[in-house]
Amino acid sequence: MHLSTLLFAIEVGGIVAFAMSGLIEAMRKRMDVVGVFSVAFVSAFGGGTVRDLLLDRRPLFWIEHEPYLWLVLAMAVTAPLWLPMALRETGARLMVVADACGLGLFAISGTSIAASAGMSPLVSALMGATTAIVGGVARDVLCNEVPQVYRDHRPYALCALAGSAAYLGLMALGTGSQWASLAGVLVATGSRLLAVVLDWQLPSWNPRQP
Repeated sequence: MHLSTLLFAIEVGGIVAFAMSGLIEAMRKRMDVVGVFSVAFVSAFGGGTVRDLLLDRRPLFWIEHEPYLWLVLAMAVTAPLWLPMALRETGARLMVVADACGLGLFAISGTSIAASAGMSPLVSALMGATTAIVGGVARDVLCNEVPQVYRDHRPYALCALAGSAAYLGLMALGTGSQWASLAGVLVATGSRLLAVVLDWQLPSWNPRQP
């Protein structure tokens, strides 16, 4: 599979996953149709937009690929038909899985785009983490919630960084982009799901008082 085709597939998967997480949260808040679309939009495109701005990429990825906009619009318009039933069947688990999938897919998308632009491994990993977490932060802010990445003591950004590191490490070893991307997504998404299921906790930051 050509690299551009692979990145396109990963990016579409990330957009669908994060748009779904935005739709779930917006419908929980009983927003109107404009609110639902707005939350889905920033969830799907927020991280990639910040990445493109930091890397000085023009046009922005969702402007360059207009079908992405139509995809999110279609999801928002049809959400009342399929999302309530899905939520009845799976409840909060659907939100967790969608968010974790989006995290892994966008982490690798951002990392590979930054690496292709000639960025160092450290900058590429940070671009991957930025792509993966900013959309969720914007979603939670619009829904009047403290962003999950800051209030949830279970690893989140670290999972994105782990996936990015796995991708970069395998690429440095000469592994094909398909296998490196798959491994990176599995590491990021899998570690996040394990953190939720096993309730892994990061230590709290408690600096000593002077």
